[in-house]
Parts: sequence; C-alpha cells; structure tokens
Amino acid sequence: MSTVTPPLPYRVAAARPETADTVSLELLPVAAALPRFQPGQFAMVYAFGVGEVPISVSAIRDSDSALVHTVRAVGAVSGALCRLRPGDVVGLRGPYGTGWDLDSAAGADVLVIAGGIGLAPLRPVVHHVLERPGEHGRLGVLVGARAAEDLLYRDELRHWRASARVEVTVDRPTPGWQGAVGVVTGLLDRVELREENTCALLCGPEVMIRHTAQALTARGLPAHRIQVSLERNMKCGTGHCGHCQLGPLLLCLDGPVVDWAGSQSLLAVREL
Repeated sequence: MSTVTPPLPYRVAAARPETADTVSLELLPVAAALPRFQPGQFAMVYAFGVGEVPISVSAIRDSDSALVHTVRAVGAVSGALCRLRPGDVVGLRGPYGTGWDLDSAAGADVLVIAGGIGLAPLRPVVHHVLERPGEHGRLGVLVGARAAEDLLYRDELRHWRASARVEVTVDRPTPGWQGAVGVVTGLLDRVELREENTCALLCGPEVMIRHTAQALTARGLPAHRIQVSLERNMKCGTGHCGHCQLGPLLLCLDGPVVDWAGSQSLLAVREL
C-alpha cells in the first residue's frame, strides 16, 4: 500500500465556471510541485478546514506545472472548492491511480465517450491526441449531458470539431437546441468503427459505461480495446481505508482506469 503524504499547497490561478454547479480550477504550486500526472489519474484535493476529495485531472500543462481540476458541487468539500477564487490556496496529494493507456492506442483510432462530468478525465486524452498528429488514427468524441446548459467545455467542443468527429446529445432539449436527444449510445451509429484498430475510452455514470461498453462489443469491438474509468467512494487515495473496493480491486490503486475485459463482471456489484 502507498504511504499517506501531506498535501502540497497549490494556489488558485483561475476559477472558470463551466456550468451552474461546476468550476474548473487552474492550480499552480506555491513551492514544490507534485510529480507529473498522466491523463486519467487523480489528486486528493484538500479544502482547508473542510476536507478532501478525489478529483481527476482535467488538463495538464507542462510549461509551469499547472494542473486543472474540474469540480462539481455535490457535497461540503466539492462545494467549498467551487467557491474558491484566484489567490486562494488548496492542498494536493498525488498523482494517484492508473491513467489511460494511450500507448496501446498508438496508430489506432481513438474513440472518447463521456457522460456528464465524465468528460473531465477524458479531456487530457483529447488534448494528447490533438497535440500529437500522426501518432494516432482518427479521433471521435461522443458526449452526453442532461441538458445543453450542463455541457462542459462548450468552446473547446467547437474547437475540437476542426480536427475530430464530435457528436453531442442531451437528455432534455431546451428551446433552441438543434442537436441530438437521447442517451450517448445513440451516437455510436454516427461514427465509423474499425473494430480491430480502435481504442474506446469511456467515463461517466456507471449505467452509461455498462450500456456503452456492451453496445461497442455488440458492434465487434474487442473488450480488451475498451478502457473505462470507474468510481467508488474513495476516501484516502492510498488503499488504506477500503472504501473504494470493487471485487478484488481497490480503485484508488488498481483504477480508476481499467480495461473492460477484466472489469465487466465486477460492475454487476452495486456500490453500497
């Protein structure tokens, strides 16, 4: 098991509202910086005087050791984080967990499928592929949200369309919505799937992950070509507390990114 280390102080350089309840925090180290994060890994983010929560990195910047974490206010700690302003200080521990296996996607098409806040851990994958033309095949990005106002990174989604196939669907159309309506699996027919030369990366609600992965395998994509990012109630990030156990896995150590071939049977177990 990993050793629990004290958090390092990071200063909020920018706090950008993404939706009514979601904020992207750009964080810069006050002194020493954490080791480099890989797309898909997470940090334990500490709101001083309130507590800490695991948050996946949503952007990695090499130039100045900045990290971006996109946080949705769903509890006391995440609510406190969403209220931070530039100049405030938080504590970070990490990097923790497994990242997306982008080496296995070398030369292959990359299909990113996200539901809701699940786009945040996948955003660095999109950045990685777009910044390295020629290392991968075609890039597809399928995004589902509750409504148009809940979509993350709306400006970036428009920008990504210049180099990738981007499709968006919502559960509830609002006046003026011109896009697709329905679950994200309904977008699969809009992309060409080269079964033996595609890697699919999924993150979102568990029910979305199950149905999407099953739809992909039904279309012929091998289970080992599907990676999923799973979530359980992480508390320590280091494998000590056991809150995030899923079958034989401790997701803070063995996940959150796992391959579908080895995890599909585990998702029959509902989180307590």
